[in-house]
Amino acid sequence: MLVLSSPSGAGKTTISRMLLEFDDNLTISISATTRPPRPGEVDGEDYFFITKEKFHEMVEKEEFLEHATVFGNSYGTPKKPVEEALTAGRDVLFDMDWQGTQQIYGRVHDDLVRVFILPPSKDELENRLRLRAQDSEDVIMNRMARASDEMGHYNEYDYIVVNVKIGDAVAEVQSILTAERLKKNRRIGLYAFVRALRGLTDEA
Repeated sequence: MLVLSSPSGAGKTTISRMLLEFDDNLTISISATTRPPRPGEVDGEDYFFITKEKFHEMVEKEEFLEHATVFGNSYGTPKKPVEEALTAGRDVLFDMDWQGTQQIYGRVHDDLVRVFILPPSKDELENRLRLRAQDSEDVIMNRMARASDEMGHYNEYDYIVVNVKIGDAVAEVQSILTAERLKKNRRIGLYAFVRALRGLTDEA
């Protein structure tokens, strides 16, 4: 399980999309939410849109890897799709904040790789937020204030990528993913493979 976190505007969503384009063995974790769909959003692709009653029921049944309520809307990561993907031999990508990452790490820390994306500078982060032309001045200032707090959690992650150029940042995350896949504890069937190479039988 690969988690990407960053303050808004630092590039984690763009990096996530590019990773999914380049890597056929990677699948994105889709969150469930109680908020209504925005124009253009598709149920089962952007989010699983569910009722508050259904969300509460899933919490009671411990069907989330992590969950939180933000501004009156609840969000959570369903366990089942993640477990099914991992069982099928696929890696799962999470685009989430540090709080969600902490919750998942508390449950499955041995299988989680945490990557934090940083902007090259405070000025560049603000510039990127403005270039998106999606938010008012007040919202941009609030995002910058929140970014300062979020970046303070960088030390809770395994890897840090500074997103100066998007192509370089994607390549660095791909390198992390490759290295983590090559760790011996993640190589399924490695024990039997090495025994066969050594010419050892089950009796040996």
